[in-house]
Amino acid sequence: MLSSTDTTAHGAAPVPPMRRTGWYWILQGAGWSAVALFNLSLSMGTGGWRAAVVSVWGALAGLLVSDLWHRLLKRHPAFRGGARWPYVAAGIVACAAAETVLVYAAFLVFQPFGAPHGVAWLPYALMFWIGQFFAWTVCYQAALSMRRARHAEATALRLELHAKDVELRALQAQVNPHFFFNSLNSVRALIYEDPEAAAQMIDQLAALMRYALQSGHADTVPLSAELEAVQAYLAIERIRFEDRLRVQVDVEGGLERVPVPPMALQTLVENAVKYGVEQSATGSDIRIRACRDGNAIRVEVANIGAIRRYPNATQVGLANARKRLALALGGQSSLELGESDGWVRATLLLPAMA
Repeated sequence: MLSSTDTTAHGAAPVPPMRRTGWYWILQGAGWSAVALFNLSLSMGTGGWRAAVVSVWGALAGLLVSDLWHRLLKRHPAFRGGARWPYVAAGIVACAAAETVLVYAAFLVFQPFGAPHGVAWLPYALMFWIGQFFAWTVCYQAALSMRRARHAEATALRLELHAKDVELRALQAQVNPHFFFNSLNSVRALIYEDPEAAAQMIDQLAALMRYALQSGHADTVPLSAELEAVQAYLAIERIRFEDRLRVQVDVEGGLERVPVPPMALQTLVENAVKYGVEQSATGSDIRIRACRDGNAIRVEVANIGAIRRYPNATQVGLANARKRLALALGGQSSLELGESDGWVRATLLLPAMA
């Protein structure tokens, strides 16, 4: 007898479906029609059409009284809070009394069993209608509790999604300044040594800044867009390291649209450059590979080196990348750092596209 809500997790709650489709009145009509049929069955064969009219009269009166009761429950402050039940009980009795008076008026008008006399029927009539309105009120309160629970669940989901979005943006904000400050330091070092190389680096940095600003509003970007940003980053670093930086990129066909968190791959490549190329007088090879691995997509960034040389160097960056990966793609993704055959490998496992 109460409309339910259909609050979504995004934006404002839409109009509740039961209110939108009029189910409240459908349930009201069905419930009071059942009461009318029940009353008619008790007097079948004795009251004739007059008894039918009185039964319909009683159902319409119950519909009116229960709707007024419904409005009072919704709006009056006495029916809210922990001490509302005495008021609810009094309201049920008042509704039953009003219904009894209205039905008695029908008996006076139509007299299906002759002129009413005496008041012996009054306690039974009151008890019957108290039971009806008690059942109505229980159904109403149950439906109201369900609606509030769904609303609270939807509100909690919206807050959770908002918190996730805020955390993801904060993590991305930690990554971008770190990279841009490094790049600006590189530009500064080249300005006097090689102005043309510095100009090229500024162009590549501008392209990266544009990408970072555009992708910063999204949870994920296509792998192809992330690879373009990585290529721009590597172009900057090639100006710095020249032949010391040797890169191989191998991406299996059909993976261009695989979603990845913005700047996630670039962060891994930056770590590979920092701890593979910068720390070696002869530089390092860097391999970037993306391929299908069963039901997942494997993206690997590898550089020559050893983790044990820098035991604490990449912990913050990897922790950041793992958090962004989990927030953007959930538990189906992972990031692991390993070492084998003289190579340090950072491996992203991403869910395959449907």
